[in-house]
Amino acid sequence: MDTEFAQLEAQLEQLISQHERLKADNADLRTRVGRLEADNRTLADKVRLAADRLESLLHKLPEG
Repeated sequence: MDTEFAQLEAQLEQLISQHERLKADNADLRTRVGRLEADNRTLADKVRLAADRLESLLHKLPEG
């Protein structure tokens, strides 16, 4: 009986440890996703600006 309790205790400790690791990983991933989403918005803005500039330049070209 003591052996079974010891095994259950060891399994429970492993589960708690794994839970804490996964919780920390999840927090790190949420932070990373937030940064990547911000980077994505910045890059999308730059692409829109470049497209607008290109469109402006194309309108300035003489028609040939």
